[in-house]
Amino acid sequence: MNQTNAQSGVGAGLDSNTDLVFAPLGGLGEIGMNAALYGFGPKGRRKWLMVDLGVAFAGPELPGIDLIMPDLSFIEKNRKDLVGLIITHAHEDHIGAVAQLWPRLGCPVYATRFAASLLEIRRLGEESAPKIPLHVMRAGQRLDLAPFEVEIVPVAHSIPESTSLAIRTPLGLVLHSGDWKIDETPVAGWPTDEKRLREIGKEGVLALVSDSTNILRDGESPSETDVANNLADLIAAATGRVLVTTFASNVARMRAVALAAAQAGRHVVIAGRAMDRVSEVARECGYLDGIADFLPAESFANLPRNKVVIMATGSQGETRAAMARIAQDEHPQVRLASGDKVIFSSRPIPGNERAIGDIINGLVRQGIEVVTDRTDLVHVSGHPRRSEVKRLYEWLKPQIAVPAHGEALHLAEHAIFAKAQGVTHTVVASDGDMVHLAPGNPGIVDQVAHGRLYTDGNILVPSADEALRQRRSLSFGGIISVGIAVTSKGEIAGDPDVVIAGIPQRVRDGRTMDTIVDKAVFEVLDTLPRQRRRDANAVETAVERAVRSAVRNVWGKRPTVHVLVMEV
Repeated sequence: MNQTNAQSGVGAGLDSNTDLVFAPLGGLGEIGMNAALYGFGPKGRRKWLMVDLGVAFAGPELPGIDLIMPDLSFIEKNRKDLVGLIITHAHEDHIGAVAQLWPRLGCPVYATRFAASLLEIRRLGEESAPKIPLHVMRAGQRLDLAPFEVEIVPVAHSIPESTSLAIRTPLGLVLHSGDWKIDETPVAGWPTDEKRLREIGKEGVLALVSDSTNILRDGESPSETDVANNLADLIAAATGRVLVTTFASNVARMRAVALAAAQAGRHVVIAGRAMDRVSEVARECGYLDGIADFLPAESFANLPRNKVVIMATGSQGETRAAMARIAQDEHPQVRLASGDKVIFSSRPIPGNERAIGDIINGLVRQGIEVVTDRTDLVHVSGHPRRSEVKRLYEWLKPQIAVPAHGEALHLAEHAIFAKAQGVTHTVVASDGDMVHLAPGNPGIVDQVAHGRLYTDGNILVPSADEALRQRRSLSFGGIISVGIAVTSKGEIAGDPDVVIAGIPQRVRDGRTMDTIVDKAVFEVLDTLPRQRRRDANAVETAVERAVRSAVRNVWGKRPTVHVLVMEV
C-alpha cells in the first residue's frame, strides 16, 4: 500500500477497527532479553508476529540465578494467532530463550543457517531440549506469514548472518533493524545492504524500530578489518604465549586471530565449550574456510610458548568460564606465566566491569601483560554510532521512529536524534507498552502482560517467586535454625540444637554469636509457662522473635530465623 494512504486511513477491504501495533516484551528500557511482537488486525482478533526471543544475564543482586527471560504470558494466551517467530541473529540476547520458551508458543521458527545450526547443536547437547520446527531463511528472501510479509535484509554485526526485517502489512511497512552497523569489510558475515535499504526507503517506510545501543557515541564504528590488522601486529610482536579472549560468537574475531596466528607460525588452541561450539558451526557454514583446524585445550602442554595462541571464553568475567580459571591459575590444561600476553578483544557489558577487573588483576599479579581496548584497537562494537544511524534515517526516511535495544537514556537520546533527522513522530516505549503505529497518529495505547522469568538451576521461576525474595534475604542477613524438643508435659528435653550460617562468629565486645543465641533461646524458654510450652506454635514464635532481636542488637542486621519444635 502507498505509505500516505496507510497513514490517512484503513485500506480498502479492511475492518475499520484494524490496526498495526508493536508490543515489546523485552529489550526496551534494557540491553538484553530482546523479544518483540507485531500485531495486525481488529482488536481482539489480531494476528501476531514475534521477533527474537533472548536472555539477559543475572547480576549479583540475584543470587543463584543465571539467566533472565521474558514473561510470555500475553502471547501464550494468544498463541493460536501467532504466525511465527523470526530470529534476527544468533546472539544470546536474541536467541538464548528459544529452547526453553518455545514449547509455550509452538509456532514455526525462522532463522538463518548459522543461527539455526547453533540452535540445533545446542539441542543435541541437552537431553531435555525440545525439537523445534526450524525454517532456514536466506538473505533477500520474503516470508509469507499472512497478514505479514517479511523480507530478510542482510546487515553487518559482530556475528555472521545478522538481519534487519522489512515487515510489510496493508497498513504500511515497518523496518525492524535488529542489531546492525555499517561495515564494508566485516571479515566474516554480510556487509549492510545499503542498496536494498535505499530501495525500501523509496518504497515508503511507516516506522523504523531501531538499535539504540551506541546512540550516545559520535562518529562511526571502526571496521572489523582494522581490528584484525591490529591483532596481527600484536601477535607477531609477542615472544611468549598469546591468549585472546572475546565473545564466543564473534566469528570475525575468531577468523582474524586464526589468520594472525598462521602468519606468526602459531597454532590456535580453543579453551571454552561455547567457543568450540561456535567454531564448529562457523566451519560448517564456510566462515572458517582456509583456516587450519583448531586444537583442543589438551594440546596446550605440548606446544612451545612461542608457537601457541589460545582463544578463550570468559571475556565478561564469567566465573565458570575459561578466562576466570586461567586468571586464578586453576585451569586444568591452560597455564600462563610471566612474559605471556592476554588480549581482551571485547568491551565490558555494563555491570561486568568489576568481575573483569578481578580477572585482569589476577593476570597482572602473575606478571602477564594485559592488552585492552583502552590502549589498543583490539575491539569494535557491532552497533552503530550516531553517524551510521543518521545514514540509516537518510536511506529509509521513516515517518515514525521507535527507539529499541537500549536503556532509558539511550531510548530518550535516540528519539531526540530521530527528530533532528526530520522524523515526524517518535515514540519512546518500554517493555509492555503497546504502540499503535497505524492508521492515524502513533502512540502508546495500552499495556500488555510482561515481566521476567529466572532460571534457577533447572527450573524456570517467575520474578515474584518467594524463593528469590528469601534468597536475597539470606544473602544479606544469614540464617539461624533452632531445634527444640518438648515433652507432652511442657518440659524441655535436652539442650536446643542451634545452627548458624552466614553470620559473623564474634561481635564487637568479643562474645561469640552462638553464646548470644543460646542465651536468647534459654531466656525465652525459662519465662514461658509450662502450659504455653505445650503449644508448639507459641514456642516457635516466641523463640524466633527473641533470637532475631538479640542478634539485631549486637550485629545491626536481622537474620532469617527458623524454629522447629518437636514433641517427644
